[in-house]
Amino acid sequence: MFDGPLDTLIRQLASLPGLGGRSAKRIALHLLSAKGTKLDSLIKALTEASKSINTCGTCGNLDSSDPCRVCRDPSRDKTILCVIAGVADLWAVERTGAFRGQYHVLGGVLSALDGVGPDQLTINELLQRLRGGEVKEVVIALSATVDGQSTAHYLMDHMDGMNVHVTRLAHGVPIGGALEFLDDGTIATAMKSRASL
Repeated sequence: MFDGPLDTLIRQLASLPGLGGRSAKRIALHLLSAKGTKLDSLIKALTEASKSINTCGTCGNLDSSDPCRVCRDPSRDKTILCVIAGVADLWAVERTGAFRGQYHVLGGVLSALDGVGPDQLTINELLQRLRGGEVKEVVIALSATVDGQSTAHYLMDHMDGMNVHVTRLAHGVPIGGALEFLDDGTIATAMKSRASL
C-alpha cells in the first residue's frame, strides 16, 4: 500500500522499541499531517540529539557533556557504585531519588543465546574503576532474569578479593502486589528473603 519515502518512514518508526506496524503508520500520518510544526520540530530535535548527546566515558550514561551530570555532581557519594545493565535502568533508578551514589552501565547482560560475552560489556572498565580504591560498596542492580543473575554471579566472582562490599537489590513482592497474582518464583524469592518487622 505504501512505497518510497512513506514506506521507509513507516519501517523506520516500526523498528523502534514498543512500536509495531500499525502504531508506526499512525505516527507517520500524525507527523505528516502536521508537517510545518511537529515534523520539523522532531527533525530538529533528532538532529541536535545526534550531534550533541554522547556516552559518558566514566559511567556510560547519555548526556551532552562528558563526564555526565551525575558523575560531575559533587553531592553524590563516590564510595557507592550501582551497576546496571543499561541507561534506561539508570534513568529509572534516578527517577526514584532513592540512590545518591555513582553508576556503572554494563551495556547489557551476559547472554549465551544472544552471543553477548564479557568482552561485549564494560566489565573490564568496571573492574578498573574498583581497583582505584575509592568505591567501598557495589550495588548490583540487574534484572531477576537468568541472564541478569548469571551476570551478577560473574561480576561477584571477578570482584572476589577486592576490598568492596557487594550488595544487590531486594527481590520479592512488589509494593501494592497481591500474592494471588504473583508467579511462584517471586513468592518463593520473597519468602527466602523475608525480613524482621
